[in-house]
Amino acid sequence: MIEKKDIGLEKAVLIGVITKSQDETKSKEYLEELEFLTYTAGGEVLRRFTQKMEKPNPKTFIGTGKMEELRLYIEEHKVGTAIFDDELSSAQERNISKILNCKVLDRTNLILDIFAQRAQTSYARTQVELAQCEYLLPRLKGMWTHLERQKGGIGMRGPGETEIETDRRIVREKIALLKAKIKKIDKQMSVQRGNRGAMVRVALVGYTNVGKSTLMNVISKSDVFAENKLFATLDTTVRKVVVKNLPFLMSDTVGFIRKLPTQLVDSFKSTLDEVRESDLLLHVVDISHPNFEEHIASVNLILGEINALDTPTLMVFNKIDAYKAEPFDDTDLIAVRTAAHYSIDEWKSTWMSKIGENSLFISALNKENLEDFKKRVYQTVREIHVKRFPYNSFLYPDYEDSIE
Repeated sequence: MIEKKDIGLEKAVLIGVITKSQDETKSKEYLEELEFLTYTAGGEVLRRFTQKMEKPNPKTFIGTGKMEELRLYIEEHKVGTAIFDDELSSAQERNISKILNCKVLDRTNLILDIFAQRAQTSYARTQVELAQCEYLLPRLKGMWTHLERQKGGIGMRGPGETEIETDRRIVREKIALLKAKIKKIDKQMSVQRGNRGAMVRVALVGYTNVGKSTLMNVISKSDVFAENKLFATLDTTVRKVVVKNLPFLMSDTVGFIRKLPTQLVDSFKSTLDEVRESDLLLHVVDISHPNFEEHIASVNLILGEINALDTPTLMVFNKIDAYKAEPFDDTDLIAVRTAAHYSIDEWKSTWMSKIGENSLFISALNKENLEDFKKRVYQTVREIHVKRFPYNSFLYPDYEDSIE
């Protein structure tokens, strides 16, 4: 087995804070996700640092004592990258870089880097580049700190500011060009969507790494790229799917994540048109993840931003094969039973019971309950299709009576 250090992974440390709005449990969850993001980007996390604070330090994010501890650890272990869980201001990034003398990234920067690695098509690359430029624009001053260390005098008055203004103008012009390019591609994609006819359109949505692409492959018998990493899919993939004798279009879209950078939401809104214009959403949830309820809330938040919350939705709870309830000791009088101890059957009797027939429990990887899934999707798509084309109702009978 190859060790991590042998495959050239970049050494990194993670830094987060514990505040009133982000308690210790939540901070731990975010740092675990940040570690997975770091691994996806090609890094190896050596250690996590956390500090309890009223609010992040406006100058250095964390306090001076913790910063010194971090600096000594980075020097001792020759760490090349420090990654902060929250977005840093340009001043914070500049101050921290001076103290740590290593590459300093925040969560937004890390996600943008992953998107840049994963973007395959010209459209996706353009969207990512736009997001990167919008992130970079307010941070350009930090790129000219080398001029601050030079003494003033003849020939040294103002060139730094001139360079910054020049760069700002270049970046603004680049943003305008990228927006124009995206607008042009949007028109082309809108025409393509219009050319698909009146077929029912189904979109897979959900948190990143919940198994959307795996489910797409199983249902459509295609080979959409699927991997146990975050943001394996960036480009929207559309496939024609036939369940029994009923054809419809299914699209696999980019996964969502907590604290998704605003720049990415804005630049990828056009890609998410595929979601907004769909007739049915399959909201895929990784039920084996301890924070799946928070993931659902994050996805719904973004669906609200793109005006897609009112679209008919089926909740698809995936990875039931990986779900394991934490054991609970009934004899322990002090122990408190929490949601972590629920079995899947107990989960079904909670708020999920209100969803009723609109909830499905499957394992796309092991193809468990896939027949139930197909039946429910068939029935829902059939209802939409028959409503659109009443004279076609005889072509698509009930699931059990339909032909292969």
